[in-house]
Amino acid sequence: PNSMAGDDDDERRTVTEDASAPPSTPRRDFYVCVHNVAKKHNVGNVARSATAFGAKSVVLIGSRQFNTFGAQGSDNHVEFEHFETLQECRRVMIDERGCTQILGVEIVEGALAVHAHPFTGNTAFILGNEGHGLTEQQKAICDGYVYIPQYGSGTASLNVSVAASIVMHHFALWAQYDERAREGEKFIVAERRQRTSKRGVIGEHPDAVRARRAAARLAAQNDDRDDNVDDDGGAGENIESVIF
Repeated sequence: PNSMAGDDDDERRTVTEDASAPPSTPRRDFYVCVHNVAKKHNVGNVARSATAFGAKSVVLIGSRQFNTFGAQGSDNHVEFEHFETLQECRRVMIDERGCTQILGVEIVEGALAVHAHPFTGNTAFILGNEGHGLTEQQKAICDGYVYIPQYGSGTASLNVSVAASIVMHHFALWAQYDERAREGEKFIVAERRQRTSKRGVIGEHPDAVRARRAAARLAAQNDDRDDNVDDDGGAGENIESVIF
């Protein structure tokens, strides 16, 4: 009887613990948007930090090309996306990626310290130029700003890839990402993926490829019809010249 009572107590305790356990929350993702970065090798450094801290993707705006210097092969382990314009980037991040806000990484009035973790859900961060920071066009797509407090007097700001690393690390802490397993004195690296585009160039989205090919086929068909019309017209003119 005593053992049965103990079993009942264990069962009640298990049910109580399960009922009080908080529901699992979906993963909160972040995206790193790069536009108008002067030193192209910084993109490679950003990619290295992006895969280390679990970014959903690195987003290039404007040019599809980037320098993989500094990535140390990590660019193979992070997704890249490309948008032609800042406005297109914002629309996709908010409407399709579920971002609750786009935050500029900049030392401006009203910016919040990144260690305060002012995040509300999926977030896109946009990085400015190393020299002059975010442009007015870049600021126009931002919902707010975060900055990294400094405590020494020797520099006015951090390198863009260093700043990106700190911001990404803080988001990963806030989102409670699981730490990567370690082996010896290193973190375990996943198997390399097969490349689908040339290194240092973001390939076109499959939908864009299909649309471009469909447009090319349609243009070719129109050219063929124009050639047939020209051939018929030319034949008619020759017949007319013979008759008259």
